[in-house]
Amino acid sequence: MIDYLSDSDHWWGPAGIVQRLIEHLQFCGVALALSLLIALPPAIAIGHTGRLAFLAINVSNIGRAIPSLAFLALAASTMPHGFSSRWPTIIALVALAVPPLITNTYVGMRQADADAVSAAKGMGLSPVQVALRVEFPLALPLMIAGLRTSVTNIIATATLAALVTQGGLGRLIVDGQAQADRGQQVTGAVLVAGLALLCDGLLVLLAKRLTPGPVVRRIRLGRSPASASA
Repeated sequence: MIDYLSDSDHWWGPAGIVQRLIEHLQFCGVALALSLLIALPPAIAIGHTGRLAFLAINVSNIGRAIPSLAFLALAASTMPHGFSSRWPTIIALVALAVPPLITNTYVGMRQADADAVSAAKGMGLSPVQVALRVEFPLALPLMIAGLRTSVTNIIATATLAALVTQGGLGRLIVDGQAQADRGQQVTGAVLVAGLALLCDGLLVLLAKRLTPGPVVRRIRLGRSPASASA
């Protein structure tokens, strides 16, 4: 792996490490953005009202029940351009990322401190204001935990794009195996793992930055985030 990384020719060009990293980030970025758009609005609404929770969570969990590679093949077979398009891979990644986002957001909203919610209602806040200004901040620790799971899953599973002639860091693994180039193969695996760990670490820092002070103090005391007041 060190020999492979030491060769500058392996870093640049259409099949270089930099290009493969850019492709991987594009897959992951688009999939994550779509997952957030699909998952967060209904999860916040359902978490606030408590209605349709069973239906929403179980429908979203279909993505967990179907293996990612099978979902990828299914998406490709139903789209006009098949595997020549990036969308089958993105759809498979979205299906994998949505369930943790919906589940954790819903649970976080439902476990928001009842006294804080009652106080907000007593102050005359509208249901939307209660959801966004009270329940949502208190739900952030669990929401970001779900986001961390989704991001890790997306980054790891995006390597499957290489199996259907798409780009990304998975190409290093697949091409390395095809060419019996152990250095290239291990480099791809290490870069994927490193990218996942880096993004997870950044999300941990984000969680500490965004979590309300009272919630942080309760966590340090060993109490549930849901018991923190606004």
